[in-house]
Amino acid sequence: MALVSRSLVTPRVESLSSIHSGTNKTPSLKRNKHIGATLTNGGINASIAKAVQAVESLKANVTKEELPGTKGWTPTSWRNKVALQQPNYPDAEKLAEVEKVLRDYPPLVFAGEARSLEERLGEAALGNAFLLQGGDCAESFKEFNANNIRDTFRVLLQMGAVLMFGGQMPVVKVGRMAGQFAKPRSADTENVNGVELPSYRGDNINADLPTLEARIPDPDRMVRAYSQAAATLNLLRAFATGGFAAMQRVTHWNLDFAADSEQGDWYRELAHRVDEALGFMAACGLTLDHPVMTSTQFWTSHECLLLPYEQALTREDSTSGLWYDCSAHMLWIGERTRQLDGAHIEFLRGVANPLGVKVSDKMKPEDLVTLCNILNPENKPGRLTVIVRMGATKLREKFPALVRAIRQAGCIVTWVIDPMHGNTVKAPSGLKTRPFDAILDEVKAFFDVHEQEGTHAGGVHLEMTGQDVTECVGGGNNLTYDDLSSRYHTHCDPRLNASQALELSFIIAERLRRRRLAGSGNTFLQSITSQLGTRF
Repeated sequence: MALVSRSLVTPRVESLSSIHSGTNKTPSLKRNKHIGATLTNGGINASIAKAVQAVESLKANVTKEELPGTKGWTPTSWRNKVALQQPNYPDAEKLAEVEKVLRDYPPLVFAGEARSLEERLGEAALGNAFLLQGGDCAESFKEFNANNIRDTFRVLLQMGAVLMFGGQMPVVKVGRMAGQFAKPRSADTENVNGVELPSYRGDNINADLPTLEARIPDPDRMVRAYSQAAATLNLLRAFATGGFAAMQRVTHWNLDFAADSEQGDWYRELAHRVDEALGFMAACGLTLDHPVMTSTQFWTSHECLLLPYEQALTREDSTSGLWYDCSAHMLWIGERTRQLDGAHIEFLRGVANPLGVKVSDKMKPEDLVTLCNILNPENKPGRLTVIVRMGATKLREKFPALVRAIRQAGCIVTWVIDPMHGNTVKAPSGLKTRPFDAILDEVKAFFDVHEQEGTHAGGVHLEMTGQDVTECVGGGNNLTYDDLSSRYHTHCDPRLNASQALELSFIIAERLRRRRLAGSGNTFLQSITSQLGTRF
């Protein structure tokens, strides 16, 4: 049964050409050893039948060791590689004790949930869905409370409704939540008020207080991070399935502080349109009590950085025999830890979760292809998401070569834009910020390249919050450098506030609408984006 869950990609074969050149030519799937023949216009059905027959004949005999990509892998094999960005714990015995405690704890997520997310991401790879991934730069112990979780979830619901309205396609909602604690650092130490201290690496490793004692890595913080992640997941599941996310409540999702803004007005008008459509459905006798209307699917994700924590929460799935990192549904590898021979790649190649990899302008096309072969040897849609973070200018220069290399290699990936990390600047005050216009320019460049190359823009990855912060300048509220200090609360990098995130979602939704309708007609979304000028 393990082979079926990892290899059987044939139900989507007929639409695979849409992720390549955009022509009618059907691509070869020669990288998938279970679909041995190149698909031609006349041989699709025969190839599908052969693939299914091959899978059925192998199901009973294949072992976990024979599965592509997992040969020689164990949950501990990463320890034989160089592991960057790991804290130096002073007490090895204490670390081992905490790891054992975490191994005995229940999983935070379940294998079936991760498989469901992989299927949805596969649809995004084919242009049939859109990924919305967002949340805090780094979660903290100090700001952990139900209101903050609720407000971020609420903004993601709003953004999802806007994107779904514009794209007329499912929106896959994934939070940077319930585990996004650890952060990579450029140096092991930092200067704080003239004192050299170990760098703050996230609340699951050390504290951000400017003292030597607070900066010493403490294994017990992993246990506290687990507990906070469990509580966050519990609340998110309640919000997602307990009626809070019901489409009938679309008019109630506006945050109080954003309701009176221009973005709030746009959302209110869209919500009323949705409400009218629901009323029409009810009048036609269509039930609104179906789970599709009363709940939403929501998944969690974080950067796979602190490997002792990730290993301790890795479990073997009893139904498939595959290993899953049960700390989150989806994990990604950061720009600083994606070395082909590194410990992070070694760890993630053996877990069956959907994976992401952050890619900057430093990524060579041939290395990205190699990375795809390592992390997704079966070439399965939804397994690998490439999250691009370059800045608009570099993206226009470097990104097309990556897209072409992936297309020519026949690799299937979900292309996603992270317009945050390539646009961080310092304000005159010394605070880090991100100009909203620069974020918008990179998103525009991302869509432009995909249009030129005939490929799909599959999603957006944002550092954002439901709090009323002033960390990114610009946007409809015209935040300036002078405004930053009024509500600058981030523990790491600047985040979009709710109004800015909602504004960005309207602009992306219009781009999705244009892709869907080839720019014809005048619509509600067009009227909104016309108010923003021609920036997009």
